[in-house]
Amino acid sequence: MAQLLIQSFLETLVMVGISMIVGTLIGMVMASLLVLTQPLGLWPKPFIFSLLGMFLNAFRSIPFIILIILMIPFTRFCVGTAIGTPAATLPLAFASSLLITRVIEDALNTVPKGLIEVGKALGASNLQIIMKIQFLEGLPLIISGLTTVSINIIGFSAIAGTVGGGGLGDLAIRYGYQRYDFTLLIFIVIILISFVQCIQMSGDFLSTKLKK
Repeated sequence: MAQLLIQSFLETLVMVGISMIVGTLIGMVMASLLVLTQPLGLWPKPFIFSLLGMFLNAFRSIPFIILIILMIPFTRFCVGTAIGTPAATLPLAFASSLLITRVIEDALNTVPKGLIEVGKALGASNLQIIMKIQFLEGLPLIISGLTTVSINIIGFSAIAGTVGGGGLGDLAIRYGYQRYDFTLLIFIVIILISFVQCIQMSGDFLSTKLKK
């Protein structure tokens, strides 16, 4: 049982890690574009802003279990299968990118307008203002938001296990629930709680350090 738990935990770790890295990269680009193109942004483009906003809101409203099913053809095309850890990572990365985009957008919009005006006065480009002023100033909030998203993605990874996505969720369904191994279920719950606590404590510590 110990070997199964370790293997499943590593699968969960891979799914969450890859999806968060990919989601953060996509989220940074999408959030920057939203902040730039908003009506009072550095490069106002209401049509692009509205289109991106509707896209994000539409897909964020879809429950994750349904999103996995909707993405099966695309997942099978990309990784050659619709089950297993690689297949589950793709919808997880997509879901995380949607959440992270809004987290980063909100953090960037909290930066005082005065700092942005100073950047303009110094001749900084829009990209420089976004990266060197807004991202740096909003970093504590971004870290805090990423911590919350990471915890959500751990929950999503468990949901992915119900459709053969691998990881602790899959182990809980196949061995804990279907074989009535409640001891295994308890161990999985303990591992998930510990995992979440470690992420939350690390995120809180880093966010607090960056605020000082």
